[in-house]
Amino acid sequence: MAQRRMFSKKIVETDFFMEMSPTAKLLYFYLNMSADDDGFVGNPKTIKLISGATDDDLKILIAKQFIIPFDSGVIVIKDWKIHNYIQKDRYNQTQYLDEKKQLLVEENGTYTKCIQDVSSLDTQVRLGKSKDRLGKSNNTMSDKSDDVIPYSEILDYLNKKTSRRFRNVEANKKFIKARWNEGYKLDDFKVVIDNMVVNWSGKNFNGVPAENYLQPKTLFSNKFDSYLNQTQIKSTNNKVIKSAPNWSNQRFEKDEETMTAEEFEEYMNGLDS
Repeated sequence: MAQRRMFSKKIVETDFFMEMSPTAKLLYFYLNMSADDDGFVGNPKTIKLISGATDDDLKILIAKQFIIPFDSGVIVIKDWKIHNYIQKDRYNQTQYLDEKKQLLVEENGTYTKCIQDVSSLDTQVRLGKSKDRLGKSNNTMSDKSDDVIPYSEILDYLNKKTSRRFRNVEANKKFIKARWNEGYKLDDFKVVIDNMVVNWSGKNFNGVPAENYLQPKTLFSNKFDSYLNQTQIKSTNNKVIKSAPNWSNQRFEKDEETMTAEEFEEYMNGLDS
């Protein structure tokens, strides 16, 4: 197996990549360094522990389609062939041949997981097309149809946490569907709701209660990923304090630090209008 690995700026310098948490980005680099010559990693959980990342970081990489998981526990780097070119005299084929058979290589060099075995793809019926993070067609629509998107369950959870009454599924469907089609799942929606209920409840900005932003069009906007990875902020005695990141396993003498008024104003300025 070749000992050198490369990274393409086309992937790691995009806003889509940079929006991830530092630990998720670090995990991505570690996985790439540990991958075999076809981009497969057989022990992603071990690599996660070595890098100091968390299960959530691994889920983010999957949700954002930077890695592709298999039922066996193996993962593959989706953009492996964009990052690396390995000379034939140094190349060693992966041992994960069953997983490799489930992949296609797109024209732009990215891996795509097949619905059926490669040998029968010539008769595969294309159910539809969507766009992934690189803007290319993706015909794996089985997990993105309206039938499997839990619109009502997401809105019910939001209503429960905010004591509001968002019942009109059709009015809010596009916001939920946009994020679902990016690979986010029910648990991700719940985490975003939980994070922002804590962060915005009881706060005001220019006289407008921050709770007004606790609605689908704001929570499930294109800032969804930053909300998902956001540290929960608590308010005590009219002071805003920021908790230590939940991914940290270290012990601190001081668990919370005071956020200044300027920092809070900057934070609130980031909310959607």
